[in-house]
Amino acid sequence: MTDADWLARAAGLAEAQVGRTAPNPAVGAVCVRAGRVLGEGAHLRAGGPHAEVNCLNACAENPAGATLYVTLEPCSTTGRTPPCCDLIKARRVGRVVIGCLDPNPRHAGRAVGLLRAAGIAVSLAEGEIAARCRALIAPFAKAITTGLPYVRLKLAMTLDGFIADGARASRWVTGPEARAWAQEVRARVDAVMVGAGTVRDDHPSLQPHLPGAPQKWRVLVDRGTPVAAEDVDARTLVATRDLGYDGHDLRAMLRALCARGVNDVLCEGGGKLAGALLDAGLVDELLLVYAPKALGDAAAVRGLAIAPRGLAGALRLEPLERRALGADTLLRLRPVV
Repeated sequence: MTDADWLARAAGLAEAQVGRTAPNPAVGAVCVRAGRVLGEGAHLRAGGPHAEVNCLNACAENPAGATLYVTLEPCSTTGRTPPCCDLIKARRVGRVVIGCLDPNPRHAGRAVGLLRAAGIAVSLAEGEIAARCRALIAPFAKAITTGLPYVRLKLAMTLDGFIADGARASRWVTGPEARAWAQEVRARVDAVMVGAGTVRDDHPSLQPHLPGAPQKWRVLVDRGTPVAAEDVDARTLVATRDLGYDGHDLRAMLRALCARGVNDVLCEGGGKLAGALLDAGLVDELLLVYAPKALGDAAAVRGLAIAPRGLAGALRLEPLERRALGADTLLRLRPVV
């Protein structure tokens, strides 16, 4: 197996923990000697041992001289836990292969220098596996460099762009496969956000209905629509009350959310909130699921209620993925800045 193959194994360990480690990123590590796995591990929760620690502690034999594959540059400073660099040196690991550097400008490359100074060979991944490792920590990277969370906008719509008919009968626009996929997406983020109007009309739980999935923050954005007491629980943040949102400055609201340790936000609408986020340039990724239906209803609820732009100024989107979800179609896109 190549370095990329071993890093892919480490990335698989990390991917299984996405949505469980906030505000830390999901990280995986594998320790190998002569093609044999000595130990492997992942970061399981914030405040707990990092992936390198779990991996090296799981080794069936002394890892001295072995190669450690880790998806993210090992930490080199003391936080909630001691620096992983110190343990790697203490266990006399011979080589470290890193999927991507620490996105924090103050720390990027620091561990590489410390490990090399200790006589440990260090290699940095390239190509597809490096991109996979960077994608794993994209929300953490945005949060640590900008103070804003990574925002995913998910909408289920008819082919003519509506999320509900004129009577606001929105259950269900899409089929069971798309709804099951949506539960998986919820399980992999830190918070699920909707407009208060959506809560008033639908009373959604916004929690992933999957066995063992951790509970998420529910963020209710109130822009003049009161939120009923029965829609608020211990995992609910009402933006006006809990995040200091004044009804206009979405960027400030998201910054306050990020300060609470939320790196990855899934916005599930409605259309006005979705449009406001897009108009403010705050969306990192769109997840649009189209059902093979058309309403043709002038009173229906528009999915992407963005401000008129004209063809010359139209919102441009870069396709990242297209796939079938049963009879429905997922388009994953990124706004072109």
